[in-house]
Amino acid sequence: MAKKQASFEEKLMELEGLVRKMEGGSLPLSEALAAYESGMKLSKQLTEELSAAEKRMLELSGGETKPMEDAP
Repeated sequence: MAKKQASFEEKLMELEGLVRKMEGGSLPLSEALAAYESGMKLSKQLTEELSAAEKRMLELSGGETKPMEDAP
């Protein structure tokens, strides 16, 4: 049975958890390296997802970008 792919938000939460663990400074070196490696993979996946979303938004807008208006 195939494993359900994590959502963008789930991956981001996982990355944030890894960062907190590493910043805590109590991980043994081997665990810190494994956490760093996992974090780098997650970071790459998140960056790719954001790039794909940006590309899709540009396609939907006909290639035009408009500045966001200030929120009230």
